[in-house]
Amino acid sequence: MTTEMMSHAPLPPQPVVLTDKASQMVQQAMADEGLVGHSLRVGVIGGGCSGLQYLLDFSKASTDMDQVFESHDVRIMIDPFSAAHLYNADDDAPTVIDYTDGLHGSGFKFENPNITRQCGCGSSFMT
Repeated sequence: MTTEMMSHAPLPPQPVVLTDKASQMVQQAMADEGLVGHSLRVGVIGGGCSGLQYLLDFSKASTDMDQVFESHDVRIMIDPFSAAHLYNADDDAPTVIDYTDGLHGSGFKFENPNITRQCGCGSSFMT
């Protein structure tokens, strides 16, 4: 396949987007930890009371399988398994990652359009 042919290939849909607040918190965490040149790795792994749970981590290198994109100036990497659980192709809807501060604590909140069941604390889910 030539470079010209590859440049016309459609890009896969972006499976997640960050809100402004989430982006600020990710950038602050990377700065606090001195993680220059790192990206946010968003993932879905088995576990939790509903079967799947979210993973947020920092990573310097992507794999050949990762989808890499930016949201609000944060470079994000996501593997194909996770992307399939975070993007709803039927509704063309990505998962929105927000950061909330409240009486019940603060942290990242996932608004996943694929969820069919979620645990009470919101950290595990089923699609």
